[in-house]
Amino acid sequence: MNVETKIDPTSSKPTEMSAEEWETRIDLAACYRMIRHFGMDDLIYTHISARVPGPEEHFLLNPFGLLYEEVTASNLVKVDLNGGLVDEDTAPINPAGYLIHSCVHEARPDMHCVIHTHTTAGVAISAQTEGLLPISQTGLLYKDLIGYHEYEGLALDAAEQERLLADLGSEKQILILRNHGLLTCGKTIPEAFIMMYYLEQACRMQIAAQAGSGIVTPPKSVQDKAHAQAMTGLGAGLGEREFEALKRRLAREGENYAV
Repeated sequence: MNVETKIDPTSSKPTEMSAEEWETRIDLAACYRMIRHFGMDDLIYTHISARVPGPEEHFLLNPFGLLYEEVTASNLVKVDLNGGLVDEDTAPINPAGYLIHSCVHEARPDMHCVIHTHTTAGVAISAQTEGLLPISQTGLLYKDLIGYHEYEGLALDAAEQERLLADLGSEKQILILRNHGLLTCGKTIPEAFIMMYYLEQACRMQIAAQAGSGIVTPPKSVQDKAHAQAMTGLGAGLGEREFEALKRRLAREGENYAV
């Protein structure tokens, strides 16, 4: 089936910008709208960042003060790893967002997109002693890719970056930030999004299950089998079909993000 997303990627591209950067901006702006659609935003706080294609170590963040439904391809802010604004006359960024995202982009060049949320379910699971439990098929999807980072207060101290990166390591792509929220990293924007979507779903399922009288946990052998089956889907293209489908939904709903 060949279904086209009704977005013209060249319609509003600045003449001086590369096609690759503009495409990244469109997908990142779309990701903001998707996170908003599924109720994972937090007023003007939390962030999604994406590395700008090219040799420069630049990445894109949302302007501080905009709601997720106000983020567009053109108003995303390009910053360097030191937090400097690459382009003049652009909006400021949230220092906490820069601190978390910049260290991941610098230490993990294999990860091109980072998503951070403060959802009710995500924070609730982060505050539980055992964290995310292996009680749902969804919760088993990326279990070996999950790390935990202890809460240190608002993310404004650069010294915390070293500890956050130690907890993420060189192989993990997900951090449950204790008493704070969730973080996913992806080789692409669709990959980071699909990991956050299912991580959030797993947290919601756990909270719902804990409201009942008891929880059934699959045997470890079954957990390992289910996880191994899910991991066969990791690799090139993870999340791309879902992401394109959701872009079609955004287009149908008149979301004007590709400007």
